[in-house]
Amino acid sequence: MSQAKSKSLIIPQLIVGLGNPEPKYEKTRHNIGFEIVDSLTENWGFPWKENRKFQGVIAEGKSRNNDKIYLLKPLTYMNRSGQSVRAVTDWYKLQSTDVLVIYDDMDLPIGRMRMRLSGSAGGHNGMKSIISHLGGQNFPRLRVGIGKSNQVDNTISHVLGKFSPEERKVIDKTFPLVADAIETSLKEGVEKAMSLFNSQTVTP
Repeated sequence: MSQAKSKSLIIPQLIVGLGNPEPKYEKTRHNIGFEIVDSLTENWGFPWKENRKFQGVIAEGKSRNNDKIYLLKPLTYMNRSGQSVRAVTDWYKLQSTDVLVIYDDMDLPIGRMRMRLSGSAGGHNGMKSIISHLGGQNFPRLRVGIGKSNQVDNTISHVLGKFSPEERKVIDKTFPLVADAIETSLKEGVEKAMSLFNSQTVTP
């Protein structure tokens, strides 16, 4: 690959998983971002370390391309996630396009994921905060489907609830697909990962 071609690729350097920090939120739909970066650090052997100046826990290591990579779980609560992300990007002098954010999406069914190079918050409070603190929408994101609520006006209890046993089976099978998409983005760029994984569906 030519140097000019490689420079044009969007390769994440900071992978952010969104969630809420208290134990009562563990494994809820809204914390799927936390779960995914936890699984990545476990697979890659990167230890988490709490960092107060980042208002979060951070892990770091090398990708298979031998590039430095960071993973972050903001501990600010969802609607202030941008404070933590901005602290890390400022400290390591990263551009917004170096950031890949992983979060839950009710508009996607369980078993689907969608990676994009940019876009609006779509009503997600964590993304609203990150867009505000990074000064725009121009950063990659990976949305993981958590399905819609079956009841009208029950959004909060839905996203803060846990998956049913049947849903959890599908979610657990989705994690390797998400990991493969992220690995591809690190090696070949976000656009390549989009083309390979956005159409895939995990079934029970």
